[in-house]
Amino acid sequence: MNSITQLFNIKYPIVQGGMIWNSGYKLASAVSNAGGLGLIGAGSMYPEVLREHIKKCKKATDKPFGVNVPMLYPNIEEIMQILVEEEVKIVFTSAGNPKTWTPFLKENGITVVHVVSSTKFALKAQDAGVDAIVAEGFEAGGHNGRDETTTLTLIPMVREQVVIPLIAAGGIATGRGMLAAMTLGADGVQMGSRFAASTESSAHDNFKRTIVEVNEGDTMLTLKELAPVRLIKNKFFNEVQELYTKCPSPEELKELLGRARAKKGMFEGDLEDGELEIGQIAGLIHDILPVEIIVNNVITEFNQAKAQMIKFDF
Repeated sequence: MNSITQLFNIKYPIVQGGMIWNSGYKLASAVSNAGGLGLIGAGSMYPEVLREHIKKCKKATDKPFGVNVPMLYPNIEEIMQILVEEEVKIVFTSAGNPKTWTPFLKENGITVVHVVSSTKFALKAQDAGVDAIVAEGFEAGGHNGRDETTTLTLIPMVREQVVIPLIAAGGIATGRGMLAAMTLGADGVQMGSRFAASTESSAHDNFKRTIVEVNEGDTMLTLKELAPVRLIKNKFFNEVQELYTKCPSPEELKELLGRARAKKGMFEGDLEDGELEIGQIAGLIHDILPVEIIVNNVITEFNQAKAQMIKFDF
């Protein structure tokens, strides 16, 4: 037992990232059933779709699970009401000020975790009264920090400043990565990319196959003027880079991005014109596996690596 397994009442300190278009109830329930904490990704769901996934997740697992909520969405009030009505016990918030919704969630008996990309925001989250923090390095897929602080440096810096439980994210997909993060001061890890390439992920098979084909250097952080996102280099990515040569305004970038670009790529499988969000660690992901096997592999490798480290005595 450690502070994360105690906080969530789970077997392993492994949290699945609440990724848009990947994290439906099938993935969340599978991770929870395997001993981790599964998260439903509310960011790609209309409110009533979210409600449906919560109901289905309850039927698919009797273990704890949570919902990841990006706070920048216009129907946030409706989403928060649904979380209370459906008696969700754990909520991860991101992309917004934790002071806005943490008191409301806590008043309704919900455990609150906030995702940050810097020590400054980690302290703000702690001051807002959250129960734990996810500190996400810039290796991560999806939306992350503008400062490009790596997980290797971010975790010990946040650990030095905060006293509440700390979850490391960004560039973690293996047991060795998990051990490294916890050695740096994390109490647990959050993994997104590894679970995106799982049997139970709701992503399109085209996207899953692309993840396992990604090599080192095939992703890049871009669109910082809007919301920083790490993308696989494809036709759409090249169009973004070409537009940057003309010093575009944020409005011009928004026009190119358009609507539902991430859905087109990750959910509908358009590998040319879709937005394909994934972390740098995809270069270490070589297969699409059931969640149970992924979790077992991570824990086995973690314990093996830990035993190997004991041999070093300087």
